[in-house]
Amino acid sequence: MAVKHTSEIKLTVGLDENRVPEELYWSAQDGGVENEEVKAMMLSVWDSQNQESLKIDLWTKDMPVDEMKVFFHQTLVTMSDTFMRATQDEKMTATMKDFCDYFAEKLELQK
Repeated sequence: MAVKHTSEIKLTVGLDENRVPEELYWSAQDGGVENEEVKAMMLSVWDSQNQESLKIDLWTKDMPVDEMKVFFHQTLVTMSDTFMRATQDEKMTATMKDFCDYFAEKLELQK
């Protein structure tokens, strides 16, 4: 099957003199996002040849810890939703959701 369209997602990282992120921006023209500033990002890709996940986790110096906790919680919830869509494994998805609830409870996050 031939590729009929390509879509680009662009990440721009502004670094200080020690190569620590100070600014993060992303663009996804097909999604209507153009050079939007963010404070943290997690990107995972699957290397099928080596059967391993590769990742980039970045956050800016001024990302507040309380916001990082919420970011992690929301990411875990989203991962469990994606897991369900990808696998249709309801039992493991429920287990993952239980962990998300536990995570939020232990961090005293408001829903």
